[in-house]
Amino acid sequence: MMQRISIYDMDKTITRKATFGPFLLFATRTLHPARLVLFPVFGGVALALWLLGKAELIETDYRKAIKTAGLRIMLGRKIKPEDADRLGRAFADHIVAGKCHAQALEQIERDRAEGCRLVLASASNQLYVRAIADRLGFDAAICTRNRLAKDGAVLPAIPGRNCYAHAKLEMVRDWMSARKIDRKASHIRFYSDHVSDAPCLGWADEAFATNPHPPLRKLAGRKGWPVLDWV
Repeated sequence: MMQRISIYDMDKTITRKATFGPFLLFATRTLHPARLVLFPVFGGVALALWLLGKAELIETDYRKAIKTAGLRIMLGRKIKPEDADRLGRAFADHIVAGKCHAQALEQIERDRAEGCRLVLASASNQLYVRAIADRLGFDAAICTRNRLAKDGAVLPAIPGRNCYAHAKLEMVRDWMSARKIDRKASHIRFYSDHVSDAPCLGWADEAFATNPHPPLRKLAGRKGWPVLDWV
């Protein structure tokens, strides 16, 4: 039997805005309010890493480096397991309560009603992505992971790949392989707002450009992918 799988990007596909910066502010206000004065410092570091990355002057993935810097500067050397869990659940509640596109949520429910297995695939951080996936009733979440200490504390480091662009497709394939899901016996939909997800969109059986930024809107026109302007 053909397995139907619907895979959604998260930031600006389901949510109205990107989530990493808002999460850092939310988490800092909760755990270390005195550190809020450091947010401009993180902004400067993030800008420098972005410029160096765009100019190909650093070898590392600058997006991964930005996330690592944000966690370290704003949240410190580690987050206790119970604090990490509490933050993830609280931030997920905040996002789901009114920060999502209503039509995205409606499409998720339609896919669920059609019997699709729902997967959230996001470059955002596991500290809160998995909690958001749970709140929205997804069956699985694939995202950028955090390094854990021996006691389960969350460290400001990202082991392995940042779940972005080609790496996201590799991580989706790894997830399918680990669950012995045969690609040839699957029908896959993929929804995204950003051209970085072109590898996943091109790999899917059905690709949807959702509230696409200009480069993806242009690519969708060339590829014949439906454009969904969700509110």
